[in-house]
Amino acid sequence: MATVSSEELATAAGVNSAKLRKDLSHLGSYGTRGVGYEVEYLVYQISRELGLTQDWVVAIIGVGNLGRALAGYGGFASRGFRVAGLLDADEDIVGQEISGMTVEHIDRLEDVITERSVSIAVIATPAAAAQGVADRVVASGVTSVLNFAPVVLSVPEGVDVRKVDLSIELQILAFHEQRKAGGPGDLDALASKNGAPPPGAAQQYVEALEA
Repeated sequence: MATVSSEELATAAGVNSAKLRKDLSHLGSYGTRGVGYEVEYLVYQISRELGLTQDWVVAIIGVGNLGRALAGYGGFASRGFRVAGLLDADEDIVGQEISGMTVEHIDRLEDVITERSVSIAVIATPAAAAQGVADRVVASGVTSVLNFAPVVLSVPEGVDVRKVDLSIELQILAFHEQRKAGGPGDLDALASKNGAPPPGAAQQYVEALEA
């Protein structure tokens, strides 16, 4: 039986071992003193809490370069996510075989969601089309949306939207690079000159984005 101590797990995760033990206790997982945690059972407990012990059906709307990359991403299946539909409005793309699936026309969106019990919609369309697509998937009963389109979606209460904006992630990294290179003092002066928030305040915004 493979086991891991709280100290080993805390070191690997980059957290305090006492905090780790407290967090795991909320899952009902208590290690054995001198032995640690049973790895297989702990993985199951965490996966169950994250909702990863069941099959989640995903539809990807928008099969451009990003949509194709997402369709071919091998990490979905290993985490319990099954891509069951690819949809696009471009007649040149509809009918193509991508990662073992046939791209269907966006007109079939509602049917695909209903027939295949789609739980999560991934929107990878151009910005102009994203809100309309979001309205349709929500009207079809989908309450979880992963949005890659460069636009903020408006959805009803009870619908969860996660926005993935690569430009923001790059901006966060650029801020940290600038801070490492110039130091807080130099950045304070730069912020004052440009009328931007000082790094102390900006750092709070960055950390909120990273959370």
